[in-house]
Amino acid sequence: MSITLTTSSLSPSDRAEFWRDAVSHTFIPLDVELYEARPSAATITSHQLGPLQVSAVSAGPQKVVRDGRMIARGGESHLTLTIQHHGTARLEQDRRDAFLEPGQFALSDSARPFLKELPAKFGFTAFHLPRGALNVTDADLGALTATVFSPTGGCAGVVAAYLGALARDAAGIPPESAHQLGLTAIDLLATLIRERRDRHVPQAPEASRAMLARVKDHALRHLPDPDLSPRSIADAHHISVRYLHKLFESEDTTLTRWIQTRRLAMCRRDLARHSLRGPGVASVAHRWGFVSPAHFSRAFRAAYGMSPRDWQATARGEEPTRSPAEGAGRR
Repeated sequence: MSITLTTSSLSPSDRAEFWRDAVSHTFIPLDVELYEARPSAATITSHQLGPLQVSAVSAGPQKVVRDGRMIARGGESHLTLTIQHHGTARLEQDRRDAFLEPGQFALSDSARPFLKELPAKFGFTAFHLPRGALNVTDADLGALTATVFSPTGGCAGVVAAYLGALARDAAGIPPESAHQLGLTAIDLLATLIRERRDRHVPQAPEASRAMLARVKDHALRHLPDPDLSPRSIADAHHISVRYLHKLFESEDTTLTRWIQTRRLAMCRRDLARHSLRGPGVASVAHRWGFVSPAHFSRAFRAAYGMSPRDWQATARGEEPTRSPAEGAGRR
């Protein structure tokens, strides 16, 4: 089902107020400034495809602004991708300016102030979705708002082609397919954001070494946390998981292996305490982030050539325990 809001049947003197309400009602609260003394006719036609709203917009020259006052009112944050069809646009957000020509597209985030200026008559398609529908970090998104994407191949080309086809056929998509097609569009957008974010990660050796040092410090401070993971570490440092793994290539190891090695070293240290009332094996394993005692024992033996219990006994000057099979072999 489509919804059309248009000022074409109104007198020029009544169009401005109606259009301001229509823009804010369709998208998010915005201040709209029309540049024409006698506003041209303007139209928004929208279709809902699951969580994705697809809106074709055509109007005369204007400027829209979302400021801190509007953001402070609360409400769900939204992301809007606009593909320019005719006319030009300037999008300003996060200290960046994007100048869009026909065919190009850009992103804006309602959680932070932005300005969009359209200096002449224009037409674009807006793809509007809840911010929470995208499984990307704030850092990923914040690095790419007000950035021009051109549909000239690669991931951006795939996204532009899919969204363009979706917009053209939105009116004829049956309800049972609309939701899934909308989700597919959101997944493609998330892929584009992550792919482009990876290109923006500093690659200079000095920057990489500094980031690696920060990552290691963070991991060491969170070794006891069983939920420590590549994703949690990447999110804490506003980098992609892909780049995080790349940092450890120069270490000739993987992040997961590096963390396990540090955890095992801490367990080995604690198990070597000389007090007869020292901590038990399971307690030490749990203290340093191992969830499974069996996994801990296997990893410890692989690293040090003996079980955690034997190491503890040896460190205390006791005779290590041996299985019956080991005892028979010594007779």
